[in-house]
Order: sequence, then structure tokens, then C-alpha cells
Amino acid sequence: MKLIKLLIVVLLVSSCNTKNHDAIAKKEDYNKFLVANEIRTTSKYFDLWNSKIRPDSMQLTSFGVVGGEYNRYFQQTGDIAFLKKAEKSLKRAVDIANIGKPGFYRALARNYISQHRFKEALQLADSAAAIGGGKSETQSLYFDVHMELGNYPLAEQYLDSLKNMSDFGYMIRLAKWNDYKGDLDTTISFMEKARAKAELSKNKDLMLWSYTNLGDYYGHAGRIEDSYHQFLKALEIDNNNAYAKKGIAWIVFSNDKNAQEAIRILDSVTQTYSAPDYYLLKAEIADHIGDDIVRTKNLDEYFTRVKNTAYGDMYNAYNLGLYIGETKQYDSALILAQQEVENRPTPESYSWLGYSLLKNGDKEQAMKIMDTYVYGKTFEPALLYQAAEVYKANGKEVRVKEIKGELIGAIYELGPGMEKQIHDL
Repeated sequence: MKLIKLLIVVLLVSSCNTKNHDAIAKKEDYNKFLVANEIRTTSKYFDLWNSKIRPDSMQLTSFGVVGGEYNRYFQQTGDIAFLKKAEKSLKRAVDIANIGKPGFYRALARNYISQHRFKEALQLADSAAAIGGGKSETQSLYFDVHMELGNYPLAEQYLDSLKNMSDFGYMIRLAKWNDYKGDLDTTISFMEKARAKAELSKNKDLMLWSYTNLGDYYGHAGRIEDSYHQFLKALEIDNNNAYAKKGIAWIVFSNDKNAQEAIRILDSVTQTYSAPDYYLLKAEIADHIGDDIVRTKNLDEYFTRVKNTAYGDMYNAYNLGLYIGETKQYDSALILAQQEVENRPTPESYSWLGYSLLKNGDKEQAMKIMDTYVYGKTFEPALLYQAAEVYKANGKEVRVKEIKGELIGAIYELGPGMEKQIHDL
């Protein structure tokens, strides 16, 4: 059963050459971070500003501050309700602002990016640009939105307009651009420069960003021990950081081959962090070791949570994987894949479309999609695997062999459960 194997595209994506590693993670390193500390979602600062908001309020500063605090609570808890409350506060700020409106447009756009409402985010970026002011902030936003929408030539233009090697924001975007191009060495080099700048400034938010992103990139490069230590450094700053704990859990599962310990780590996370994808990851790990009780429990929890309409399109890719690999609802997968292509015409969306077409029996159209929009346009292993299945169905043995060579080097990223499928291509 494939369960959600292909959904690892949302967790770790990029080709790499990974050798077998000895166990790296040690309980004594991370156990102290697995204590379930209550996440505080209020403060005197928040209460002060929130108290100023009334139904007829014109307290512009209050809406901006409260919106920012709600967003911070979302990052800490994974609770979608906070992201929606942030949206409500920022929309009110946009409505009443006469001064500083572009900044509120940008803040609301970033909220929409988090919600996968990318086209709406682009409209807000346009609104900010039309007013003027904060040019570099708006250009940075344009880069981020166009990358999400798959408008890569436009994204590159905005990146070029930002060029400033002393700016943290520019360096992390340059890293992201090189990751998209498949140049992992350059990606890591720029992220290491960004990390050094963050550490020099002693800005904990930027340091946390640097450590978690480098944790991912080192993993892509097969530098598993370096990845592990970056996630530990992130946890030294933020003991509750769910993403860093998930990174360690993945190392424990995929590299150290200790599925039960990986689930234990993730169980500690989901006590205080409620994002649905963490339950899917636990279900995948449990599926690999044949623990149907844990697998079913976590799948049920995922399905219960994503029924919340507030999530909108945020979990479409995960649902696609479940439709194809778990419930065999191929018609539903095709409809959802078409919707994703409409929402964000990226190689990932087109890959799901091609894969859904294959599962619906249209292998020729599936190959046309892969040829046009996926093959040669992405280096993400999960997408390459989907393409390989399509090419195999169409008898393209040479291309399958080529992709298979890439995938064998990416087994750490794809996970132990994908190893047999890759060798069977």
C-alpha cells in the first residue's frame, strides 16, 4: 500500500546523493525538548491592544498589532483559527488605513500565501505596488507569490531587482531560487551566508529560519548529521518548534530506521501543535511498520481535522495523495488536481494532474502533461517518481531508467516505504 508516500513532496523535496548512514539521533540530545509545554496564546501586550478593538473601532495600530500576534500564535500552534483571526484583523486594517496601507496589503498578502490563496495574494501585492512606498518589500512579496504560482521568469526579474548581498531577505530568496534550479551546493552556500548574518545580528527569528531551512537543505544533500544539528540548534532557540522536531523525527525514521521512536517524537509534537499533516506523517510511518492501529487512528484524526472549511486549499496536495494511494478515488483526484492547476500552475500541480490521469486510464494524456510541464522543470524526487510511473506505463524505458537513477539517490528524502517502489520501476 502506498498510503501517502508521495506526499513527502510537501516535507522534503530535492534530488540528492545519499549514502547509508549509521544512526545519528540520540535521545539525550532531544528528549528535553519533547516535554509538552503549554503554548501561550495571549499576553498582556496582546490583551492591551485587543482591548482597544470594538465593533466600530478605528484603532488602526490595534488591528495591525493584533493581526501580527494572531499570526505568531498560528505559527506556534498550527491552529488555523488563529490564521483566520489574523486575516480578519488585517482586512479591517486595510479598510480603515489612510497611512501605511501598502504595509497592511503586504501583511494580508502573506496571510493569504499561508492559506494557499496565491492569486488573491498577487492582487494585494498589486494594490501595494499601485500606492507605492516600501518598494523592496513589495518586490520581495512579488518574488514569493510568483514562485508559488509557478511564474518563474517573473520571479527571477523581481529577484534581480532586489540584489543586495548584505540583505538577509535577498540571500534566502537567492537560496530558494537556486534550489528551484536544482543547484543545491549554491543553495546551501547562500543559506550559510544568511545564517552567519542572522547569528551576527543575534536576531532569534532569523536564526530560527536559517537553522530549520539549512536542516532541510543539508538533508537534501545527504548531510544528515549536519541536518540533525541544525534542527537541534533551532530547538535551543525555540523549545516548542514543531518543524524542527518533525525534522528530527524524519531523521530517526528514514536514516536511523527507528519508526517507533519517530512516532514518539511526533506524538509529543501533536500534543500542542494541531496541523493535520503531522498526523498523516505518523500514519505513513505506522504503515511502514504494519501498525494498523496507529495508522488508522492518525488517518482518522487527519480526516477529522481537514473537514474544517477554514483550511480551504491548504491540504489539496495531501488529499490528492490520499485519493490516489489510500481511498482509490481516482475521479476525485482528477477533479482536485485540475483545481490545483487552476490555483497554482506549478510543476507539482501538473505532476498531480498527470498522475491522476494515469490512474484514470489516460496514460497518453498523462505523458503529454509530464513532457510539457514536469520533466526537466523540477528536481523534486516525489514528482520525478510520479513522472517515472507515467513513462513506465507508456513504455519509455530509457527515460524511466534515467529517472530511477536520480530516485535511488533520494531514498532518504522519499522515505523507506518508497524504496521498493523505486527499485520496481
